[in-house]
Amino acid sequence: MSRLFGSVRSRATLGATLVVAVALVAAGTAVLLSLRSNLIGEAGTQAERSARAVASELAAGTAYSALSGLDGDAGPVRIVDEDGKLVAASEDLQRITGTATGEVTPRPSAPARGDDADDDGGDSDDGGDADDGGDDGDDSDGSGESLEPGEIGRGTTFNNGSATIDGDTEDYRFAAVEVETHDRGRLTVHAGAPLAAEHSAVDTSLTAMLIGLPLLLGVVAGVTWLVTGRALRPVEGIRREMAAITASEDLGRRVPEPATHDEIARLARTTNETLAALETSVERQRRFVADASHELRSPIASLRTQLEVAAAHPELLDLDGAVEDTVRLQHLAADLLLLARLDAGERPADAPVDLAALAREEAAGRTGVTVDAEPAEVTGSRGQLGRVLANLLDNAGRHARERVTVTVRREGAWAVLGVADDGDGVAEADRERIFERFVRLDAARSRDDGGAGLGLAIARDVAVRHGGTLTAGAAPSGGALFELRLPLARSG
Repeated sequence: MSRLFGSVRSRATLGATLVVAVALVAAGTAVLLSLRSNLIGEAGTQAERSARAVASELAAGTAYSALSGLDGDAGPVRIVDEDGKLVAASEDLQRITGTATGEVTPRPSAPARGDDADDDGGDSDDGGDADDGGDDGDDSDGSGESLEPGEIGRGTTFNNGSATIDGDTEDYRFAAVEVETHDRGRLTVHAGAPLAAEHSAVDTSLTAMLIGLPLLLGVVAGVTWLVTGRALRPVEGIRREMAAITASEDLGRRVPEPATHDEIARLARTTNETLAALETSVERQRRFVADASHELRSPIASLRTQLEVAAAHPELLDLDGAVEDTVRLQHLAADLLLLARLDAGERPADAPVDLAALAREEAAGRTGVTVDAEPAEVTGSRGQLGRVLANLLDNAGRHARERVTVTVRREGAWAVLGVADDGDGVAEADRERIFERFVRLDAARSRDDGGAGLGLAIARDVAVRHGGTLTAGAAPSGGALFELRLPLARSG
């Protein structure tokens, strides 16, 4: 179960179904309440119409026995006087709730014009199960108003209740209307309209919703499941391909990219870009290891040969050559260690460094090197920046004919350090390639003269780690010009 609902597809289906269910329940409840309110309002209008029709006859002086609304066909009608006594009621009315009293047997409070003699008697029946009030409370909007004889009150009071007529019991909406008569004082007419239509409509709608809601939710869940599965199909393809790449360790493979322009397509493209970058990085590491092994093999082999010769013939020991090979090996190991630290993302120190002072310090003792520098303070590792300048000076010294010039200047927010020589320069096509590791432009040049080809690669990596750049160009004298640009240290 946890695995089932742990998938995006299952959670999306469940979430969509729950949202639709809540929306349908809320909408259905609103529809039922609106339908009930409208039907009750219609029943109230009908009851008010019946009550005002009877009130109009009473205002005209019609006798109780001659009232047209007391036949019981249009619903229960009760007429009470201002003392609350029942003076007239519908035929066959046996029980009633929801009006002022539960009386069903009339007992007139005063003789009425045109009434039969039989209408002046009868014991009061208080209806022992009288219900004072209705379901919806009192909606009165004008009871107790001042009326002239023959005038009908404008206000109407509504209540819900029930009535039994000739053995049939139903729920009704009652309307109470006051009328001021000429000879019988103020009377209140209670007329009811059946709520059977409201109950039937609400019950039918509720049943339809209870049946239709699960079916609709099933359709929503099914459609969401299918649509989500179709949308996530490319993701599964990406996952399978990534699993295959991991198992085969073949970084040359790529995940399928869907033809759409949505988030999944962008995910696939980003994944392929990551794989390409990873492939490039791994290939670079392999070349680095191979080149490093090759570079280490030469001094180690030379040193071993000299030691073996010395062991057999001590008089032939080339001590200076052994020292030189050992120094070359030491420098190469230091370069490889620094490159490894740079590749690992080691952050440089956050110390102020004056490039002008650093340039003078590194140029001291070097033949043919002149310095023209203005103060320019940057932030970083003094040791690493000194290594950059030393590598640039070593490179310039190997190619210069007579002189090397070091300049330091400020350009806006940047400090620019330049190292120029008067040699043959670097061809434009090779000005980027020389920053690759273990690259030597002069294939005939010996390793003793040219080094391992790591100096410029290290210099550029250090420059990038310090937020700057290192580029190669042409010097005014015709030789090579290397420019190191670093952001100036923030003052304060």
